[in-house]
Amino acid sequence: MKKLVAYITSGYPEKSFSTDLALSLGESGVDAVELGVPFSDPVADGPLIEKANYKALELGFKFKHLLEISKEIAPKVDTLWMGYFNSFYQQDLNNLIPLAKKIGISGFIIPDLPHEETLAYKKLFDSSNLSNISFVAPTDTPQRIKTIVENSKKFIYMVAYAGITGSGVSEDLQPTLSSIKEYSKTPIYVGFGVNQKTAKEKVKGADGVIVGSAFVEILLNDDLNYTQKIQSCNELAKIIKSEINS
Repeated sequence: MKKLVAYITSGYPEKSFSTDLALSLGESGVDAVELGVPFSDPVADGPLIEKANYKALELGFKFKHLLEISKEIAPKVDTLWMGYFNSFYQQDLNNLIPLAKKIGISGFIIPDLPHEETLAYKKLFDSSNLSNISFVAPTDTPQRIKTIVENSKKFIYMVAYAGITGSGVSEDLQPTLSSIKEYSKTPIYVGFGVNQKTAKEKVKGADGVIVGSAFVEILLNDDLNYTQKIQSCNELAKIIKSEINS
């Protein structure tokens, strides 16, 4: 069974909505929820997620809200934190990583932290048995891939193309997937540009997909009330889960 990870922007449109949505997605077949930490300069994200980040910050999102949401959902749904390094660094990683483990977070996804810099925190993550998710892109050489994935945990984030989330670019991922598998048995999940139309193609040769912009687009739709947004996200999750396993 191939896996589906759903990204949502924490605190948008409000904290209680994020909690309700995450729990509902878990009941709709999502295997893990990636709680996005709103940040003012989300360099890896496209316009939809960027907009949701800005709106969440304008509405008063604080890091404590991420902790409150996480405490509600982590006991029931596999939960990861996705954020930019400054957001976590400001919380003091020496304290934050053990706290994340206590809450029940299973891993961190930090797209702007280069592999070499993640090594400075390896012992800290390992001591709490938390995963710091490794990123691989189609532009990486086989030797670079070997270096990145040889100590990977939980899953490897396969970036579907060189660019930002949601832009829908298409690249042949098979050579990169083959290289990853040569050096690691860690599951590979494909992210960037995955939606109900592309999921079936993107998951070929991989173990799962990560979907963000497609869910966030629903959250940004002001024509829908909260209940309708959750229902639409659940429907999307079920469609994608079916597509990647058909």
